[in-house]
Amino acid sequence: MNRFSFRKKIMIVLVGSIVLITAAYSPAPAAEKRNQNSDTACAAILLTNEDYFPALLKAIDEAQSEIFLSIFSFKAGVHKNSYPDRILEHLAKAVKRGVKVTAILETTANRSDELNIQNRQTGKLLEEKGVAVYFDSPLRTTHTKLIVIDERLVLLGSHNLTQAALKYNNEISILLDRPDLAKRARNYMLKIIKEAK
Repeated sequence: MNRFSFRKKIMIVLVGSIVLITAAYSPAPAAEKRNQNSDTACAAILLTNEDYFPALLKAIDEAQSEIFLSIFSFKAGVHKNSYPDRILEHLAKAVKRGVKVTAILETTANRSDELNIQNRQTGKLLEEKGVAVYFDSPLRTTHTKLIVIDERLVLLGSHNLTQAALKYNNEISILLDRPDLAKRARNYMLKIIKEAK
């Protein structure tokens, strides 16, 4: 009798544990998933292809204090209606609102390199709009596509700030509302600036 009772108790504990573990790792209910993917209060939003551009503009326009970006390829100055030029204008408006905007762009040791020329041109345009511009060390490629806003939002993924990446390519990025990761990403960008000096 005691033996049976002991086995029964063990089975109840095991079944209860499985139920608790399953509940802890089961997918979120549909309503909870909708909240996670809504534009208002999100932990993470997946941005594929052309979804990135409007999400970036919205994040720039809602910035309160700081926008910090490190971009491998930023191709502005082509046409005022191009996506990169529109981003440039939104960054300029953020500066006018009192938002501190800092950009780190890739540079190479070869001054005649197409990427180098393009990023230097964009850097000049950004500086004219009041953006603090830094170039990484030419000894190391900075292949990042990283933006931190208000030390809270993080955008990272494969999107460069070029017309092709923002409008035509297959690209994927993620928008995170994570102050802890935002702080670490911002510190990472500060390290890139320090290494370039």
